[in-house]
Amino acid sequence: MVGSLQNSYVVVCWGLSWSYRQSATSAFRGSVLARTGKTQNAAEAAAPTADNALQAAYEANRRYEATNEELLHFYEQMVLIRRFEERAGQLYGLGLIGGFCHLYIGQEAVAVGIQSALQEGHDSVITGYRDHGHMLAYGIDPKVIMAELTGREAGISRGKGGSMHMFSTSHKFYGGHGIVGAQVSLGAGLAFAHKYNEDGGLCVAYFGDGAANQGQVYESFNMAALWNLPIIFVVENNQYAMGTAVKRSSAETHFHRRGAAFRIPGMDVNGMDVLEVRAAANLAVEHVRAGNGPVLMELNTYRYRGHSMSDPAKYRSRDEVNEVRDNRDPIEHAKADLLARGVSEETLKDIEKRIRAICTEAADFAENSPEPAMGELYTDVLVESY
Repeated sequence: MVGSLQNSYVVVCWGLSWSYRQSATSAFRGSVLARTGKTQNAAEAAAPTADNALQAAYEANRRYEATNEELLHFYEQMVLIRRFEERAGQLYGLGLIGGFCHLYIGQEAVAVGIQSALQEGHDSVITGYRDHGHMLAYGIDPKVIMAELTGREAGISRGKGGSMHMFSTSHKFYGGHGIVGAQVSLGAGLAFAHKYNEDGGLCVAYFGDGAANQGQVYESFNMAALWNLPIIFVVENNQYAMGTAVKRSSAETHFHRRGAAFRIPGMDVNGMDVLEVRAAANLAVEHVRAGNGPVLMELNTYRYRGHSMSDPAKYRSRDEVNEVRDNRDPIEHAKADLLARGVSEETLKDIEKRIRAICTEAADFAENSPEPAMGELYTDVLVESY
């Protein structure tokens, strides 16, 4: 009984304290507004915000005017990522891929649209653990990517990177990182290298909506803005951080606004349409190459599979997934565009057939490649010189 009374007393006191703070805060706010002669809405509007010129330019012309050849190439790349990831999922189920495996199915338009706007081999790319699609969008051979997934010597990282940590310095693709948010700080470092070397390159640092809540992300925003670094921060907002919906974990669910405190312009982009992604990417790349500093892009997208292969995704309904598949699928969207332009159904079927053969060949290559020699453990652990 005594404990109950004590608890009630604490709750009442806390409630009175909270009520007093709210009243005091409201009174103070009213006093400030009265002195400044501003309404509350006007005061909020006067708060510092990032320049919205990039967003306005995107809204004015949302879709990239691709030629038929360009759109066919985008379509082919997205189909390649989709079929490759489906095959990777099968190999994982057979026990041929160890550790974790995070598939990119549903998000294909993001990597294809953005990386098509970059200068391959000149600009740097870094991402998190959902990285297979980004490597494929950069034109890297599917065989060596699949071999890396299965831990083989022929893999692009000689079997040591696996699904989450594969890399290719010759392509300026710096991973694949299993530490959530780490790639953002490393990306700022890559951008610093581009600026220091005065090579005209830029860095694209991909990260997810979950990683967006990491403290080091904001430290990186601050330094990138302070030093005017050539970097595009790309938030791939697939709506779920593992199994946690964005609205349950983020006070500010519009991630493109999060650079405002650092005066980094933000862009809110439809990540399910490859032509919209490319249009936005062109604007961001042009802004950064002109020496204007970083850009923060939010690509609103959706993953069809679980967070990883071990995730049954019980936190969302089948109807939710099917609604996106049926109405917003990036591959079907591009296919409809191509058919409307007069591209034949047979042409698209031929692409599908060829892509399936490429993925089968990649899987066979991976399964038949030898595992790395034990001596491989001692390579890539020390930089002899710079």
